[in-house]
Amino acid sequence: MALPMKTAMKTGMKTAMKTGMKATMKKKKSIIAKGSLAKSQVLKGAKMKTSGGLTKDKLMKNKRGKVVSKKQHAAGKKNYAGLKKWTECVTKARSALGLKGFVAVNGKKPEGKALYAKAKALYAQA
Repeated sequence: MALPMKTAMKTGMKTAMKTGMKATMKKKKSIIAKGSLAKSQVLKGAKMKTSGGLTKDKLMKNKRGKVVSKKQHAAGKKNYAGLKKWTECVTKARSALGLKGFVAVNGKKPEGKALYAKAKALYAQA
């Protein structure tokens, strides 16, 4: 059974109007950068901010060339300041013991135990 003529015309016109409008309406380009390259897009100026809200003034490049937030960079430097002395002592202990490759500090093997003891002694002196 076919639809009455008036009803068929109305539904046909409505769908035609909707599709015509969709074709003419232009989608607004997003100013929010998303994805793995979001921070670099913001730093370059292609987008205004990241999905987390970081703007160009809150971003920087680290020594490896990766785009990071200034706040996180500062926090990382601050946290490492407490570990720096220990890291240097372990490095000196490795070279003093002549260790090459991976050795777990205070691990199960005697090299690891010796490394820990030497590093701890150097750390106490420093």
